[in-house]
Amino acid sequence: MSIPEAVLKKSYDFVIIGSGAGAGPVIYELAKDGKQILVLEKGPFFRTSDFRKDELTATRRSVYTPPLYKEFHVIVRKDEQGHTREESTFDTGWDFWNGNMVGGSSNIMSGYFHRMKPVDFKLLSHYGEIPGANLADWPIGYEDLEPYYTKVEQVIGVSGKTVKHRFAESRSVPDFPYPPLRENVVASWIDRAGKATGMEIIPTPRAILSVNKGKRKACYYSHYCGSYGCASDAKGSARVALIYPALETGNLTLITNAFVFHLETDGHYQIKKAHFFDAQGRKYAVSARYFVVAAQAVETVRLLLNSRNPEFPNGLANNHGQVGKNILFSAGGTGEGEIDLTVLDEKTRKAVEKPGVFINRSTQFFYEIDLNGKKIKGGTVDFLFEHANPVPKALRLMYRNEKIHIGKAYKQVIKNYFRNVRKLQFEIFTDWIPHDGAFVDLSEKKDYRGIRVARIHIDPHPAQRKPGEIIAREMEKLFRNMGLKNIRSHITDLPPANLQAGGARFGSSPETSVLNRYCQAHEVPNLFITDGSFMPTGGSVPYTWTIYANAFRVADFLKKF
Repeated sequence: MSIPEAVLKKSYDFVIIGSGAGAGPVIYELAKDGKQILVLEKGPFFRTSDFRKDELTATRRSVYTPPLYKEFHVIVRKDEQGHTREESTFDTGWDFWNGNMVGGSSNIMSGYFHRMKPVDFKLLSHYGEIPGANLADWPIGYEDLEPYYTKVEQVIGVSGKTVKHRFAESRSVPDFPYPPLRENVVASWIDRAGKATGMEIIPTPRAILSVNKGKRKACYYSHYCGSYGCASDAKGSARVALIYPALETGNLTLITNAFVFHLETDGHYQIKKAHFFDAQGRKYAVSARYFVVAAQAVETVRLLLNSRNPEFPNGLANNHGQVGKNILFSAGGTGEGEIDLTVLDEKTRKAVEKPGVFINRSTQFFYEIDLNGKKIKGGTVDFLFEHANPVPKALRLMYRNEKIHIGKAYKQVIKNYFRNVRKLQFEIFTDWIPHDGAFVDLSEKKDYRGIRVARIHIDPHPAQRKPGEIIAREMEKLFRNMGLKNIRSHITDLPPANLQAGGARFGSSPETSVLNRYCQAHEVPNLFITDGSFMPTGGSVPYTWTIYANAFRVADFLKKF
């Protein structure tokens, strides 16, 4: 079915590209304010009833993301010999898509929500220059974002409990609006080991409801959370928390399966039309007074660079060559240890094996590290069980203990592991250091529509590995104190594809940034970018809460237009 002419010709105040964490707050606030909004979402509109716990859906099928044979990225990196390699993600299977649907990847996030801390906004002035890095202080401070962190807690719904610790940030309200989620007994083991080793352990805030909130039901502890949509709407996705209420205002028009490929300007440095394909490949264009882009960092950069216009021969808002520069991911790595269930008494074993309930423990004890008398930025550690999905779990066992298992031996390994072991993991989040070797530009290769794809250069800065290595050693000590077996860690220079930011950083000067402090393009007054692209540095926490909070902040500014 073609898009009605009335929808295309309607006079809109805002066209918003994307509907995830960066777009959702803007959609929600402007719709409530009476603005006429058109949202162009690349993916489909999955309802809550569509999110079943099919164990293959999120791991072996392209349900929430496009198939790589049709839509891919190109990755550029140096190999161990220092040679530059350029590979299509279709060839490698390394997927940089993160949830193409209404609500974006917020539908399938794990919801580990930590605020950035005051020091994260001033890394350059606080810690000084790092040779070869492009550090920059933010044009705003923690105090500017704090009210919006609080708003996210209330509107999106964050469950947890605040405790005092040495790197705790200030809060305008004493505690989270929703009590902590139910916990596995292993959480108390982590608390005890932390106390024994002098390490502060804190409860992990989660964007998951522990009690009902309006039409949304509390978590029902399905055992399948991260990578899966939520069947009770407990998870704080932009879809349920923001898009649904915005639709109820009558001020939001939503077009799904709409891939925006070009933003056309009017000859006077303003956007006049957004051009897009529908699911059948038909082309359309829509107009508005203002345009908001929130397609996630890599795809936002791709859209700007593909939007060459007479005023912008190198891509929209790119006359100073800053679009795509200083892309951010998250540095750090992971680790694990195994709980041997066979040595536990029956009561304890049942408590450890209890499905669904969370660990919900973190430490920020190493948010700052003393390295040879010099203070350097550290990071956050989240503790969690290995994901319950048996498919990737079994696949990982093929290479257990550096051996390849097949046939009967493989079956025995699976049987023993699934029956007698529970794996505890830790995830380390440290700063990805922005520098000239990490950026996004366009490949000469094109997707199935004939649009040039993003080429992602992912060389790491050499200084960013050290904090993760230091923290990993401390986490291994903690796991040994807990009596876990087969403890190991892996600090990597490869970026996690689901944590993207930067590429259109905000700042005070168009010479060094794409956006001003309100995420308005320096060179295009009616363009705003509200996904993680705005971030000059990423902090040592997952990005989603900060993206939500900043989008609420920008929405307050946009209400004036």
